[in-house]
Amino acid sequence: MQVLLAGDHKFLLLELDPDFVGNIAKQAGFEYKIEDNKRWLGLDLLAADRQAPLLLFDAADPGNLGWFSRCQFYVDGQSGAVLQTPISVANQKDRSGRTLPHSIRLQIAKELPASFRLPGKQPVNEQLVYQVLHNLLNALLNTGVGVCGGSAVKPLAGRTETIGTRN
Repeated sequence: MQVLLAGDHKFLLLELDPDFVGNIAKQAGFEYKIEDNKRWLGLDLLAADRQAPLLLFDAADPGNLGWFSRCQFYVDGQSGAVLQTPISVANQKDRSGRTLPHSIRLQIAKELPASFRLPGKQPVNEQLVYQVLHNLLNALLNTGVGVCGGSAVKPLAGRTETIGTRN
């Protein structure tokens, strides 16, 4: 990890190892493709052997209350940001524009403000980001990740279709 000063602003530059990140994805049970950029690390993930969709669900739907009560991660449905992490998610689509239920795109920010904190007010470092990534991937497969509001990230599991108008 490096510290960058830009005028009055202080940034943390994470030095994420793409091979290590790929190994985390592989151990969790995903097929992956990595794109390494100066400012972020992108992962296209596919759970090919999985019968059910990834457990990304609409946290506002009362029918998903059981999943909501046990999930560890929440996604801002408008921006795709996984709350209190440097990770964001996006749906992947097929050629006709339908959301793929077994795949997802993750992006891990490498540049963070020096004031950025993980849950529990922990200062960020590479090891903690690897740990958060491992826990997020396991949550997508086992316990669930809630999507809160917005329309940019579509739920993949639970009651995903809306009937009539929504208040």
